[in-house]
Amino acid sequence: MNLHSLGLKTVGDIHRNVSPEKLVKTALKRNEGVLGMNGALMVDTGKYTGRSPKDKFIVEEISTKDNVWWGSVNQPVSEAVFDELYQKVIDYYNTNEDGLGAFVFDGYSGAEAEVALPIRMIAKKAWQALFVNNMFIQPESEQLIDFKPKFTIINASPVLDDEWEKHGLHSETFILFNLEKGIAIIGGSEYGGEMKKGIFSVMHYYLPLKGILTMHCAANVDLNSDNPALFFGLSGTGKTTLSTDPKRLLIGDDEHGWSDSGIFNLEGGCYAKAINLSKEHEPGIWGAIRPGALLENLVYDEKTLVVDFNDSSKTENTRICYPLNHIEESLYAQGKPSISGHPNTILFLSCDAYGILPPVSKLTPEQAMYHFISGYTAKVAGTERGITEPQATFSPCFGGPFLTLNPLVYGELLKEKMNHHGAKVYLVNTGWSGGSAMSGASRMSLPATRAMVTAILDGSIEKSQCIEEPVFGLEIPTQLQGVDSSILNPRETWQNKEEYDRTAKILVEKFRNNFKQYSDDTGELQKAGP
Repeated sequence: MNLHSLGLKTVGDIHRNVSPEKLVKTALKRNEGVLGMNGALMVDTGKYTGRSPKDKFIVEEISTKDNVWWGSVNQPVSEAVFDELYQKVIDYYNTNEDGLGAFVFDGYSGAEAEVALPIRMIAKKAWQALFVNNMFIQPESEQLIDFKPKFTIINASPVLDDEWEKHGLHSETFILFNLEKGIAIIGGSEYGGEMKKGIFSVMHYYLPLKGILTMHCAANVDLNSDNPALFFGLSGTGKTTLSTDPKRLLIGDDEHGWSDSGIFNLEGGCYAKAINLSKEHEPGIWGAIRPGALLENLVYDEKTLVVDFNDSSKTENTRICYPLNHIEESLYAQGKPSISGHPNTILFLSCDAYGILPPVSKLTPEQAMYHFISGYTAKVAGTERGITEPQATFSPCFGGPFLTLNPLVYGELLKEKMNHHGAKVYLVNTGWSGGSAMSGASRMSLPATRAMVTAILDGSIEKSQCIEEPVFGLEIPTQLQGVDSSILNPRETWQNKEEYDRTAKILVEKFRNNFKQYSDDTGELQKAGP
């Protein structure tokens, strides 16, 4: 393996595609973490316990200038700044002052062989090497003989940019992508998700330009590997939880592509949120915590090492990273590739803290496009003084932070594939019922939501009598097996109907204001909204 083309010449020992067992032993030897629950490695990611989107930049050059969706998500940086910081990263590796060498992972993004992207990940920390080993697709031994990466991420988390103001960056932390050269560099952040989502952003650029839709969604099939379904949703909406179903086989929990052949996972592992995890409600994820898994930023007892999954004092974004074969009910664990045919069913998951969206509704193709481009969810207001209502979040295509092209590119691809393959689309609200989050109302129960999802997947929802709710014009069932009918119509769950109407107007206005940015190009779609 030759790293000289990257400028890496004297990095000391290069540890390539090291086994998880050896990576864990090395991490423990170097005091990078502790061995905790069920033999999983537990680590803290330091200052950053989540992605740092303001520090992500893409080099603006001839090949990207007219393609990239420039703005707050994809901020431009010059080739000169990239080259300067790239050299700083290379110098950090080449000096090898710590004597630790480097870990290299060679593998793939994309389970469909025809479109898989060969990737190389370089890191100093053993736990970061374990992270990418879990998250990406493992190569066969013969594939490593003449492996040629198309994209490389070099993680130099201790390196800081002390001239960030001169460079036009936002802080001393930097996550810079050069799409033409096929290289990204990371400095200042240890958070593993930067590597995972970095490759996702890259796939969001390359594949749609070839007519392949990339999606921030989970996917699963029935136990016969048929009836594929997609679960779109932002973090905290239940995407991982609802797609990890003991009655179905998981394809993947977060990132997928949709080609002319069907659905394929972009990853080889899962990165599940761990906050409030319970064995009762999420047995699949709970069972994935075993040797080889990685627990990030979880609170545990220093003596007993017992984890408190309900403790968010470090971060709300506690995470579990594990390979797909840790989920027994997955295609990968069954010895099958993480691919399927074209989906019959698409679910949009939204955690509506306003309590206005119906628990489940059927969408017309036009409504599906509207809600896909909107990408709505809401978060409970924080404890800051003056915040008295939920915080609406609109993330186009349910994955705005990772899109590298204009959202309408992905929207048009979804529309084309939905129409061609006859996929039906449903909106599922995993948020609040009977009031807003600030009113003391309760969040939708997970068993009830699972029953609604089951009715969607087995087709029984199509046999239910439906009515149109007045706010968004959505078609909602009046009854579903295993679901209390009294919760299906959101307005009827509020004791104060006037308060419901007032809150609904607030939410509708937020939808309309958000969609104005797309009105010039999608005037017809806007009519499908509230």
